[in-house]
Amino acid sequence: MKLKCLIIDDEPLAQRVLEKYIAELSGLELIGKCSDALEAMDVLKKEEIDLIFLDINMPRLNGINFLKTYKNPPLTIITSAYTEYAVESYELNVLDYLKKPFAFQRFLQAIQKAEERIKLTEQQEEVRGDMEYIFVKANKKTINVSLDRIQYIEALGDYVKIYTDSEHIVTYQSLKGIEKLLPIQKFYRVHKSYIVALAKIKSIEGNMVHMSNNSLPIGNNYKQGFLQKIHMS
Repeated sequence: MKLKCLIIDDEPLAQRVLEKYIAELSGLELIGKCSDALEAMDVLKKEEIDLIFLDINMPRLNGINFLKTYKNPPLTIITSAYTEYAVESYELNVLDYLKKPFAFQRFLQAIQKAEERIKLTEQQEEVRGDMEYIFVKANKKTINVSLDRIQYIEALGDYVKIYTDSEHIVTYQSLKGIEKLLPIQKFYRVHKSYIVALAKIKSIEGNMVHMSNNSLPIGNNYKQGFLQKIHMS
C-alpha cells in the first residue's frame, strides 16, 4: 500500500524538491501540494492523507499552529530552514524534522521512520482485533460500548455519533481518532463521514451500503479498498 502524501510549503522550489524525492520512491503517492496551511485544511477534509511534509514559516497560519488545530493529524515531517522550532514540533509528536536544504538520503531516513511507525501501528491494530469493547465519554460519563452492538459511526465535525443496535452516543472525538481504536477486522471506513461494522451490513448496492436502520454512501476514494476488504474485487 502506498503512503498518500501532502506537501504544505509556500516555496515553489521546496515543493519541486519534495515532489522529485517522492517520485523516486514507489511506496509514496503525492496527493497534492498546498502553498499555505488553510489550503491544506481543505484538502484534508476531502482526502485521506497518511503523511504530511510541512513547512513552518508560511503566510496566514504557520506550520506549528496548523498542527495544534488537529487532535489526530496525519504523520508529519517538518521541512524548515530554521531549527528553533524543533523542540516545540517534537512536543506535537512530529515524526522527523528536516532542515532545508536536505539531501535525498536524509529524506529517505525520514520515510523509513514513517514506514516503521505505520508497521508498529498495524501491529497494534492486530492486538485490538481481540477487543470486545471501547470506552467513550458522553454526557459527563465514561461509557462502555460493546463493539458487537455498533452498527456504524458518523462524523459530526469535532464529534462522532455512534449508532448501536438500541441507541446512539455522541462523543467528542474525530472519526479518524475513533477509527484508531477499532479493530480493522471488524470495522471499515466507507466514506469520509462513515465507519461501518462489517458484520452489520445487510447488503451493498451500487455506491450504497445498507445497514439494518439506514443506508450509507460509499465514497469514491474508499470503494476499491472496501470491495477488496469484503472480497468483491
